[in-house]
Amino acid sequence: MKYNQLGSSNLQVSEICLGTMTFGEQNTVEDAHQQLDLAVDAGINFIDAAEMYPVPAKAETQGRTETYIGKWLSRQQRASLIVATKVSGPTARLPWIRGKDRRLDRRNIEQAVNDSLQRLQTDYIDLYQIHWPDRYVPKFGRVEFDPRQDWESVPIAEQLEVLADLVKAGKIRYIGLSNETPWGICQFSHLADRLNLPKIVSIQNAYSLVNRVFDGALAEASYHENVPLLAYSPLAFGHLTGKYLQQTPANSRIGKFPEFGGRYQNPNLQKAVAEYVELAKKYNVSPAVLALAFVRSRWFVASTIIGATTLEQLRENLSSLDVEITPEMLEDINDVHNRLPNPAP
Repeated sequence: MKYNQLGSSNLQVSEICLGTMTFGEQNTVEDAHQQLDLAVDAGINFIDAAEMYPVPAKAETQGRTETYIGKWLSRQQRASLIVATKVSGPTARLPWIRGKDRRLDRRNIEQAVNDSLQRLQTDYIDLYQIHWPDRYVPKFGRVEFDPRQDWESVPIAEQLEVLADLVKAGKIRYIGLSNETPWGICQFSHLADRLNLPKIVSIQNAYSLVNRVFDGALAEASYHENVPLLAYSPLAFGHLTGKYLQQTPANSRIGKFPEFGGRYQNPNLQKAVAEYVELAKKYNVSPAVLALAFVRSRWFVASTIIGATTLEQLRENLSSLDVEITPEMLEDINDVHNRLPNPAP
């Protein structure tokens, strides 16, 4: 396992991060703790959660993921682990989180942090991330910006001021963004510099063989502002394992929760996945291993977030650490990408 510095922080994060959004829905507390134990034994020191988890989001399960992690974390050497979680922004889909108003103002952010600390059974959060912006942006598969959908939002400077106070109080160490845009990276970075407030140290966005949107303007902003990527959905919700090529397995995530299939409806997706599966065969690795090794190889990725519902899946994902993408492999990957670019943005 390699460890990378996370932006301007002093955090050294494992190049693989354990994602936990299935804990409490598809995984029991016993399953969760077995995954956490296996991950740590493999050298992972980085665990990612969110106050809204598990998914799909429900009032009766909200916060259960952090609770499961907290029961495990209370028995660990806390200083050896980097725990990340997220605050939910405004959305009509989650009215059970802090009532109707979930704007990222002082009341909401402070309550979210305190609630997460209690569930996680810890005194501090290493990386606290804004799950999605408190402003209109196209997200979760939507790519076209429509100014008519803009709304009045909490100013970024105000969000940073609240987070700065939480850093001073010792409740969080560093801050990051998620599902953000190049403009968002630059605004948060420049306002932090100008107002002497904590700088963002990471951005968590989707990135995979079938979603390389980050390669462009986001990569430029990431480079100039020193805000590396924490790549989520590196297997595109399991599509890049090839298991959906023939039919959707009933016990799979999309089989159980078809509402998650929205960003994966592009007809070119299956064509691209089929070609990547053939590439994996050519190089004698599994499709999942090829997909994860590719994401890990990108210069802007500080850590690749993997998620699994079984220990067998987790072991396969971890085996991607043994594979390095060669120039020949990258040439073949780019050939597919150039013909079938970003079918699941």
